Amino acid sequence: MRDEYDIKNLNPRKNPYSGRLKKQITINIDCGTIDYFKELSTDTGIPYQTLINMYLGDCVKHKRKPDISWG
Repeated sequence: MRDEYDIKNLNPRKNPYSGRLKKQITINIDCGTIDYFKELSTDTGIPYQTLINMYLGDCVKHKRKPDISWG
């Protein structure tokens, strides 16, 4: 083992995920919605939280807005 290492030259590549940082939050989601994404998770092999994040990210990308009507 060396006494010192030149860290800058160990891995000169940039982290490809550094621009996609995530923030942990607490959110209340209906049980039926969670069940839907968990079932989808079983079918796709993708974790349900990742699927929810992908779906919301797609909404942002395509500037989708919820259809809200009150009665």
